Amino acid sequence: MTNHTAASVREQVDTIYREESRRIFATLVRLLGDFDLAEDALHDAFRAAMEQWPRQGVPANPRPWLVSTGRFKAIDALRRRARSSASLDRIAGLLTLEAGDAGDQDAEEIEDDRLRLIFTCCHPALSPEAPVALTLREVCGLTTEAIAHAFLTSPTTLAQRIVRAKAKIRNEHIPYQVPSGEELPERLEAVLQVIYLVFNEGYSASSGESLTRPDLSGEAIRLGRLLVELLPEPEAFGLLALMLLNESRRAARVSPEGDLILLEDQDRSLWDRGQIAEGTELVERGFAARRFGPYTLQAAIAAVHSAAATIEATDWSQIVGLYNLLAQVAPSPVFETSRAVAVAMRAGPAAGLDLIDGILARGQLEEYHLAYSARAELCRRLGKTAEARASYERALALAQQEPERRFLERRLAELAGQADGLTV
Repeated sequence: MTNHTAASVREQVDTIYREESRRIFATLVRLLGDFDLAEDALHDAFRAAMEQWPRQGVPANPRPWLVSTGRFKAIDALRRRARSSASLDRIAGLLTLEAGDAGDQDAEEIEDDRLRLIFTCCHPALSPEAPVALTLREVCGLTTEAIAHAFLTSPTTLAQRIVRAKAKIRNEHIPYQVPSGEELPERLEAVLQVIYLVFNEGYSASSGESLTRPDLSGEAIRLGRLLVELLPEPEAFGLLALMLLNESRRAARVSPEGDLILLEDQDRSLWDRGQIAEGTELVERGFAARRFGPYTLQAAIAAVHSAAATIEATDWSQIVGLYNLLAQVAPSPVFETSRAVAVAMRAGPAAGLDLIDGILARGQLEEYHLAYSARAELCRRLGKTAEARASYERALALAQQEPERRFLERRLAELAGQADGLTV
């Protein structure tokens, strides 16, 4: 095989890994019943693909090939280290599975392996802090460092949390399955939170060179659609609506150079009107049930933004009112900060600044760069240059995402330019 052909196969394998590896992993978890064994099997399968596909060609449907190969690699590994009758029984059980079961699922099937794995990761037997971290790591493939940053904790602490959760699933034989109808509602809140955090990491990456990760936000929306089909609860509608309405603005949020564009400066003709229409309809369905929660309320706020032709035409009073309801349903200093920005748009920057200062004085958002960025913007609009500079610098010290850092650096440069102008 020529080097050119080998390079082409490597590129195809890299693409398949990027797009399919976590789906394949979820299926391997179902088949093998163990996270670590499935992870090793996944990498063994892709290693085998790199060795065999340049000679044999890439299969027409690579996913079943990789699942089947990974499964048999895992069985071989278990055979080599089998030391007891229990180990042999486990191998026998794995061998009884038909190879065709490994990857031939209908793409539209509700019993989706990744959704099944999310429900497993969100099992009530796990500690409260485990489900989101475990799902982001095992289902979505985020690094421990990225998850730790999102949780404002250390990678070591996060890694220990994940290890303990996996051990509990293994030792207590927590099943890899979507729970029955009676169990579904009580498990919904954790699953909604997980899907939303996956979306957030895709919509606004916690760190790195890119503002967004479309693969993650797209996967979260896909899981949200599956969840709505599986469990048509108002908050499931609300979450899907929120994701679609936010996703509708993706093309307008980033410049061709990859720089952040604020809501007030976005070209609204780039917003995806199909996603806005679908999201707005889902908001209406959520409110119609009169059992709405925080996701539906956040989606309603996004819908108000989406309905406005300009930032000035936005119904800020309605947005503040929705934030007032949100504060009753789900009190949060992050939501309070967003409400303060809405108040500033309705009543002026001084009113918003007073609210943000009160939030920061409580010490709850000392590591939240967006609170300092919002404070800096309001100080800048009020002509409080020194305070604006201090808040921008604090936000810059906390920000991990390069487009946000460049935005904050530009703001600081603008303030420096204004100061130079005053001294001339």
